[in-house]
Amino acid sequence: MNWRGGLAGVVRRVGRRVDALVRRARRSHPMAFAAILLMTVLFAVASLSWKTHFPASALIIPLLLGGLLLRFKQLLVLTLFTLTVSSFVVMSRPALPKTGFVLVLGVIGWIVITNAKVRNQLGVPGTRGESMLMELRDTLTAQSDLPEIPIGWRLEVAIRSAGGSTFSGDFVVSTTHEQTLEVALVDVSGKGIDAGTRALLLSGAFGGLLGVVPAQDFLPSANRYIRRQDWDDDFATVVHVAVDLQSGDFDVRTAGHPPAILFDAWAGRWQTRESDGPLLGLMEAPEFAVNHGQLKLGDALFLYSDGMVETPRRDIVRGTDRLAGHAERLVGQGFLGGAEALVANAGGPGDDSAIVIIHRLAHG
Repeated sequence: MNWRGGLAGVVRRVGRRVDALVRRARRSHPMAFAAILLMTVLFAVASLSWKTHFPASALIIPLLLGGLLLRFKQLLVLTLFTLTVSSFVVMSRPALPKTGFVLVLGVIGWIVITNAKVRNQLGVPGTRGESMLMELRDTLTAQSDLPEIPIGWRLEVAIRSAGGSTFSGDFVVSTTHEQTLEVALVDVSGKGIDAGTRALLLSGAFGGLLGVVPAQDFLPSANRYIRRQDWDDDFATVVHVAVDLQSGDFDVRTAGHPPAILFDAWAGRWQTRESDGPLLGLMEAPEFAVNHGQLKLGDALFLYSDGMVETPRRDIVRGTDRLAGHAERLVGQGFLGGAEALVANAGGPGDDSAIVIIHRLAHG
């Protein structure tokens, strides 16, 4: 038992040391370049000295490592150097298939260089580009963090991206101020990383506007911001709601977005709250209608993206009825966990899906 614990400790220490070396190499590219060149030479010498125990194919390892750590020009030099060294190795080892080995190594080098060329256009070496994308994804996710709301209210949100992608064109921003809750659910045109990068840009801007400008000015201000981006044929749809957390009075405004759905607990009915407004980014000075309402005890308001209700085989009206039908099954549990359940059961697999539930509890 003790030796296993000791071995585990050694493995952890070695892992930390390797991770520290990789991080240091990323910061010091000349040092990494020299180290990988030296590794290539050592592998070549080992392959010639211990032909039985050290395979010549190990020369692939420095090449792949260079693809992770080096800049484009350094990687190009490394690839040419590796091909030269490997040619010398195979000429010195008659048993090796000369043409095939060098050809395979050349193809691997071409693949590594092609990937590095794409990363070089971003100005980031190695895996830093992927790390930046993950940081952008985490930042976008953090933008959807929900504010604290008073006892007697519940706020839930769930977002699922199309096709299992980690980037979504749907996002939510929310805030509370002076006993008012404001939530905006935004659907950016497109899917995947393209929509995700635009969503990141807009989430920061819209989050900064929310609660700072009056509720009636939020959509016009958001529209002016998108117009300044000068995007080609790109737009966004938004549903924005401001709820008075004392009286339950709310105002809903939409910009080319599906209407909110209100569950009336007293009547047991579902109502769509229509509020016409054009897509954001297409008009210079659009006007947005407002729909007034009140959340009484037990009532709930649902905001959702078109991925929840619209598919190529189903229009929005039928999809809205279907969504309300799924939500009806959650009434008995007070809609607890309802956002995740609805995205899983009603969301379309081919589109980003998002839903927000604002529920005024029957008992505070």
